[in-house]
Amino acid sequence: MNDTTRTTAPVRLALMALVFVLVFAAAGFLSGCGADTQADAPSEAPVAATDAFPVTVTDDAGREVTIDAEPQRIVSLTPANTELVAALGLLDRLVGVTSFCDYPPEVASIDIIGDFASPNLEAVAAAEPDLVLATAGVQADVIGQLEDLGAVVVAVDPVDLESLFASIEMVGVATGTTQAAGTLVSSMRSELDAITVAIGDVAPVSCFLEIAQDPLFTAGPGTLLDDLMTAAGGANVVTQDGYVGYSVEQLVTDDPAVYLATLGSMSDPADLSSRPGFGDIDAVKTGRVFVLEDNLVSRPGPRVVEGVRLIAEALHPDAF
Repeated sequence: MNDTTRTTAPVRLALMALVFVLVFAAAGFLSGCGADTQADAPSEAPVAATDAFPVTVTDDAGREVTIDAEPQRIVSLTPANTELVAALGLLDRLVGVTSFCDYPPEVASIDIIGDFASPNLEAVAAAEPDLVLATAGVQADVIGQLEDLGAVVVAVDPVDLESLFASIEMVGVATGTTQAAGTLVSSMRSELDAITVAIGDVAPVSCFLEIAQDPLFTAGPGTLLDDLMTAAGGANVVTQDGYVGYSVEQLVTDDPAVYLATLGSMSDPADLSSRPGFGDIDAVKTGRVFVLEDNLVSRPGPRVVEGVRLIAEALHPDAF
């Protein structure tokens, strides 16, 4: 057992609880509530009703869901889904969002149906949705309860960029916006290609991403954040799968060239150099510590490519 997993029982329980929270955060549900962003709100181009219904999709929970008619009233149970609905030009059909949904700004006028972990089922039902967009895993019980109430629910839960693209196209089918979804995916892929071209044929830069500091938590292989770092020309020093606790000793041993951190309730990198042991890390010595806009890297939605660019600019400043 290495330093990243060795811990006492009480601390282990605390870490397990924090992992539970961080899985939410990594999906964008707890990140950056009310935070400002540099991105412009997505345009709301009219959506042509050209897709034939009924349609059946296999959602990210592996469920086959049939939508009988083109949805006119949509409820979103995650900020990422809210951003996706807006990017598909369907903001005028959004009749319910969570208290964590803050982008685009227009969602402030939409009725709140609770938070992502415990949405108000009565409020969801009162919104009379034709379609509810949820996530898998943490909302599994909610999905079942909503279906018992007669709601049509689609789970959206991408774990990397490729599955995000597939999820967007799946939601496009479910909402009758396959053309808009295809255009969105093509645009995102083009942006990623442009980042790859800008970086050029250079060796990946070793990096570490802090998503919580007390205790220290990070993201390893099998997570969206790890995939973003790879797409940005980085080599994540973390080799453990998933969202994991990390010791300072292991971090010093790994010695990343770049230290990335999200700024939020669980992480504030402003005091990084004064933390015990952190002054021995090469990234801290050289000042290569960068704060990322949480909403752009933690929410698996249309703006995630902007997060890739932020990471790439930190890793390869000469390329941009």
